[in-house]
Amino acid sequence: MPPAQLITPRQADDAISSRLTCLPIESLPLTQCVGATLRENIYAERDQPPFDRVVMDGIAFDSSGLRSDRRLFIEGTQGAGAPPMKISGPRNAIEVMTGAVLPLGCDCVVPVEQLTIADGSAQINASSPVTPYLNVHRRASDGRQGALLLESGTLLRAPEVAVAASAGMARVRVSHQPAIMVISTGDELIEPGEPIAEYQVRRSNAYAVGATLRQRGYGRIGDDHVLDDEVALRERLALHLTTHEVVILSGGVSMGRYDLVPKVLTHLGVTEVFHKVAQRPGRPMWFGIGPQGQAVFGLPGNPVSTLVCLIRYVLPGIAAAMGAKREASQRLALAAPVTVETALTYFLPVTIQTDDWGRAWADPKPTNGSGDFLSLSGTDGFAEIPPGPNTHPKGFVTAVFRW
Repeated sequence: MPPAQLITPRQADDAISSRLTCLPIESLPLTQCVGATLRENIYAERDQPPFDRVVMDGIAFDSSGLRSDRRLFIEGTQGAGAPPMKISGPRNAIEVMTGAVLPLGCDCVVPVEQLTIADGSAQINASSPVTPYLNVHRRASDGRQGALLLESGTLLRAPEVAVAASAGMARVRVSHQPAIMVISTGDELIEPGEPIAEYQVRRSNAYAVGATLRQRGYGRIGDDHVLDDEVALRERLALHLTTHEVVILSGGVSMGRYDLVPKVLTHLGVTEVFHKVAQRPGRPMWFGIGPQGQAVFGLPGNPVSTLVCLIRYVLPGIAAAMGAKREASQRLALAAPVTVETALTYFLPVTIQTDDWGRAWADPKPTNGSGDFLSLSGTDGFAEIPPGPNTHPKGFVTAVFRW
């Protein structure tokens, strides 16, 4: 099929996201939500901070009452987590700890490093500034009660989990993590550690796919290897489609005699959405939707094709099904010219280098073909180069996807 008759990577993106079924929502304890996708808005429980907060260990006092001798009498200690005390006069001060509420009647905090404390009094250094609300984190300066803190679709990393905790959320509603089955096909594949003949190859794609998924926080991952047998493939796929929301196959989607995956999936009621994309590597990629809304990705079996298609399409597709906000791809300038001979989008492995001015560049690292997975070691991802024929100069800016 000529490239002009194939869908583009952008069209493949749109086709995947428009056909995916949104995954269900579950309520989980906050401690179990790192890496999950938030499926509710979270609003501020209180002003943040909820009171005028002391930010330095020292003394608190009324700045307007300070006299020229800069000596104050300490009448008590205000610790963090205790109700606010109140000074009894302008010549007095209260010792305060970081995180404590600012005592009533006080508007300034001078840190302990700028004090001389002896016999129940504090002498403020002559050079120390004294201004209203010095070293005080003012109430509601970060946010007001009821303000939107986190939107539905946000990925919950450590900072977002802390924000949810500050809002009093012991549990949050997040996307159910999908059960993902990773299947490699082929008679030639032999597990690492098993005896191998000269005409066989190691089963490596499934390990790369599984590692990538786990790196992104997915934990419900199954693994299977099916030989090039139509009956066996039909039986195993029928089982996996009943138990998994996402099925990722590696191999068996091209045009050879043993490329049985599209035929078997159709027999099992999986609707083909597209087959083949105007790209290299990974042109034979297949995508379909199962009878119960399962997402089925048929990735080409060559290792570079498998990993590129996984990063470019499968991961964004799963994230979209989880309700995640779509993140824009990183854009970087090429560190060297790149020539594209064919009318296909070119996915080119790159390392990301930083120059002496702090600018990041995508340094091309071409492989010896889609089977040359050894060349991917040490690379950071791949650049998406527009179709040719064309030569893109050094400095050409394009999308970069990290492994």
